[in-house]
Amino acid sequence: MTPSYRLIATDLDGTLLRGDGTVSPRTREALAAATAAGAAHIVVTGRPVSRTRHILDALGYRGLAVCGQGAQVYHAGEHRLLTSVTLDRQAAATALAKIEAETGELAVATVRDGLDGEFLMGDGYQLATELPVTRLRERAEMWAAPIGKVFIQHPRLGDDELAAVARGAAGHLVGVVMAGEGIVELLPLGLSKATGLSLAARRLALTAADTIAFGDMPNDVPMFGWAAHGVAMANAHDELKAVADEVTASNEEDGIALVVERILGDR
Repeated sequence: MTPSYRLIATDLDGTLLRGDGTVSPRTREALAAATAAGAAHIVVTGRPVSRTRHILDALGYRGLAVCGQGAQVYHAGEHRLLTSVTLDRQAAATALAKIEAETGELAVATVRDGLDGEFLMGDGYQLATELPVTRLRERAEMWAAPIGKVFIQHPRLGDDELAAVARGAAGHLVGVVMAGEGIVELLPLGLSKATGLSLAARRLALTAADTIAFGDMPNDVPMFGWAAHGVAMANAHDELKAVADEVTASNEEDGIALVVERILGDR
């Protein structure tokens, strides 16, 4: 007998992964039991493929993954990029100018398109990562090749405030999401985790009605709106909790496993 939800969509950071970057044995076992019962598990992350591949490989994950806030559908088992949407560079540059007219100078980064998309960082941009980055001398270098999205930081404005200002100044040109601490992103207009997840689900002949989604940040709001059931982690942002169908335990306390085990028990 199949589970009541045939598709389990999980965000990565703050949701599936614990703070140390691992997935707990209990959560692994719960997801394995769900897939053995006939469900599919899809990782849906804001990270681009180039910043996700090593994590999926370490987890032994071989299914589809939605990366880059929905821009990329990636086959982890085949190490193959199935779809990719890029951000119009002229729209991005114009959006930045409009936002900076309101905020003053921003620290900016971007990621190039593709499986090995390079992460480019301008002056002042702060990113804690063990992965390679390229520091740029001139912002114009960011627009030299196709990009997936733009990251912005402000020396004084908080993430929620910066996202709100950016949305007001340039929301007609780009999508704006807050994806984590210090991570405010400019995306192709209309793009979201929901659009990417819907494409991946279609490849598996599944629909929104089949889907339960887990997340922790405002960039997961569209995914919750698309899925039949949205589960926020205890550590989730208040904006996501406000639209969730339920709140589970934190990513450190097997929040996903608790719900998946209940679903399997309800069969």
